[in-house]
Amino acid sequence: MKNDEKIGHIRESDKKTQTLNQHLFSVAELTSMFASKIDLGQVGYIIGLLHDLGKSSMQFQNYLKSAVGVFNPDCDGYVEAETFRGRIDHSTAGAQIFDQQASAFGKLGKLVSQAISLCLVSHHSGLIDSLAPDGTDIFTQRIKKDSEQTNLKEAEAYYKEFIKDKADQIINQNLFESFYEKAQNLKEKPVNNKDIQTSETYMFKFGLLVRFLFSCLIDADRLDTANFEDPKRLSYKNSGKFLPWDVLIQRLENKLKSFPEPTDPNDISHVRTKVSQTCLEFSQKDQGIFQLNVPTGGGKTLASLRFGLYHAKKHKLDHVIYVIPFTSIIDQNADEVRKILEDKDNKGKFTTKVVLEHHSNLTPEKETGRQSLLAENWDAPIIFTTQVQFFETLFGGGTRNARRMHQLAKSVIIFDEVQTIPVKCIYMFNLALRFLTQDCGSTVMLCTATQPLLDEVIPFQQSLPLSAKNKIIQNDQALYDSLKRVEVINRVQPKGWTSAEIADLAKEQFERSGSVLIVTNTKASAKNLFLLLKEQGNASVYHLSTNMCPANRLVVLNAVREKLKENKPVICVSTQLIEAGVDVDFGCVIRYLAGLDSIIQAAGRCNRHGKRGIGKVFVVNANEENLSRLKEIRTAQEKTLRVWEDYQQNPTYFRNNPAGLEAVKAYYQYYFYERKDEMSYRVGQNSPVGRDDNLFSLLSTNYVSVQNYRRINASLPQNLFVQSFRSAADSFSVIDQNSRGVIVPFGNEGKEIINKLGSASAVFELSKLLKQAQRFSINIYCNQIADLAAAGAIAEIHSAKKTGIYRLYDEFYNEETGLDPQGNTNIETLFF
Repeated sequence: MKNDEKIGHIRESDKKTQTLNQHLFSVAELTSMFASKIDLGQVGYIIGLLHDLGKSSMQFQNYLKSAVGVFNPDCDGYVEAETFRGRIDHSTAGAQIFDQQASAFGKLGKLVSQAISLCLVSHHSGLIDSLAPDGTDIFTQRIKKDSEQTNLKEAEAYYKEFIKDKADQIINQNLFESFYEKAQNLKEKPVNNKDIQTSETYMFKFGLLVRFLFSCLIDADRLDTANFEDPKRLSYKNSGKFLPWDVLIQRLENKLKSFPEPTDPNDISHVRTKVSQTCLEFSQKDQGIFQLNVPTGGGKTLASLRFGLYHAKKHKLDHVIYVIPFTSIIDQNADEVRKILEDKDNKGKFTTKVVLEHHSNLTPEKETGRQSLLAENWDAPIIFTTQVQFFETLFGGGTRNARRMHQLAKSVIIFDEVQTIPVKCIYMFNLALRFLTQDCGSTVMLCTATQPLLDEVIPFQQSLPLSAKNKIIQNDQALYDSLKRVEVINRVQPKGWTSAEIADLAKEQFERSGSVLIVTNTKASAKNLFLLLKEQGNASVYHLSTNMCPANRLVVLNAVREKLKENKPVICVSTQLIEAGVDVDFGCVIRYLAGLDSIIQAAGRCNRHGKRGIGKVFVVNANEENLSRLKEIRTAQEKTLRVWEDYQQNPTYFRNNPAGLEAVKAYYQYYFYERKDEMSYRVGQNSPVGRDDNLFSLLSTNYVSVQNYRRINASLPQNLFVQSFRSAADSFSVIDQNSRGVIVPFGNEGKEIINKLGSASAVFELSKLLKQAQRFSINIYCNQIADLAAAGAIAEIHSAKKTGIYRLYDEFYNEETGLDPQGNTNIETLFF
């Protein structure tokens, strides 16, 4: 076969070919475009140009043609494709060739070569360990892999004929110096006249830089492949071409003008207008990290959106990204913003060209080629995603999550309810924010009613460089005083409350105020209390938990809001998902004992608009709630009770408010001090790392692994990058158990999407349907997937296409309580 006939891809539908040359140069252009966001466009171009050089081997060409049926078993060169799937190394040859080219540039060449080579050799597996936890030099082994195994000679021949001329124009002193300059800029600047530079912070950010370049390559590779596989998808995707910020700003301003002009300076609407105006003023400041500390009900959503749109326009940024707690409902805020900013098609449906919701991953991490094409890459100007997705993008394993990382550059990233960031992630979170703001041209806004002390965490080297000028609301106390609408009442008892007693309290308050919200700490307790209240004959009882898909939860919320709006009696039992920014207004709230931050968030659902005098929020300790595996909640409960003990001793110090700003600060001081040793994300011997260590170290200087190398080799590693990228990623999980999305048959639309997915064949159709399916999916722990499959509750959709997308069968989904492993379908719904 001639070199100019070498194939990159064969389209499944019509067996049309994309030459390897076309694929390499197209991916190079895309990778360069993405990497240009951080001024490394030439580096990106070379990565894209070299990534698939190994496909030029006869071995891979025969495998490719056999896999898609171009070769039949009688043809010369036919191979059993399944035997060779994933076993032909086509990613190392490009790294070996670049390493040879870079050797002429000395130490500088070695630095750049390792960064680029890590991306190249990892692009089908996720970033590999440079240094394994046991001290093995994985990177050097890969670069020095036998040339026959990497088909290096064939790759070199192809490179010289088709690639070298273009590569020679780029592989020069300027390429290496530009990367070195970027590396130097990773060093921390002094904060408040204190030098905070350490080798740990520097190497951690260096690792993020490599992952960023890796992200550029993965997204470029997947996009080019998907566009070839199904050209129709180009008309569906934005491809980075969004509505101008001016247009979106005007639509928001039109909405704000439609609100009645506030006349009473003490009215909540006046306070919200003031917060919004202050955010507008701050949007014109230089980029950096901003704090928006506003009590619940203060209008954070639209105020932060106003900041985001104007700030993005001023600094020519690409996205406004909302990061919502993984336990929260993102549908409400996304829906509110979509109604303001987005057009409708001729069927009256929103076009989804402006606002993207990304709830969960519906394809598995260990992806087939087709599954990799279906992964979401955040191609929209306004993105709503979860903390889980954000952290997985920065630190998760494989290629699917890392693909999105470059979209975080040149963006306004708004963290709603930032106090819910897991403590174990704090050091990595803080440094990641510094990398994104200092090195990727992004701006971060931290929004909450209870701002955690991220600028005071110990040790100082991992603190956030926040300063007063970045604090949007300067007089927190005055704002909180003006928005005080509730009284938090401590009803914790030595022996705790039974479910029956809590139900009685709910009925008592229900009769007094007409509406009650009960917030529990677990899904099991929410479901059990809901069924108890319903069994007792309480009319209009509703339930909310993440066992229900987003579309289902939104239906329930709308039904609850309608009842509240009409002053009709209603009780809602929910997990903590209702606390983070959900716009509901109950006469009374009962909150199971939790962290003070959670209690305050729950209190924000009571008397939200200040029209009921002073609302009551009762805090009770449920003795039937099982928190044995929920250490964070147990610790938070203890610190809340400690603050309230202090309050009883000296209420004046706390301004006679057990849930005020002084109480919040005391709570975080106790809570962070108790858990300071966890902030580096500790792992143990049962983790993929195989020892007691922490991910912060593994992703920075990797001290223990380096010492293991030294013990074996009697010298230190010669490579600059010593991080255990893969081992750290395999050990990383935002929540204790990994989960994956499963599509549920909620309503006609959910069932219709499942049916369409079963018959769809083109990548374009599947991608479009999967985006719609986000709202009809729930996350199920991976260790439960097999059990549900064995019970006949779930099955793979389109198994012949190996999409890895799962659906739940009708009888295992209950529209009141969500996932029902027992298959109970006899409960009548209250909201249809």
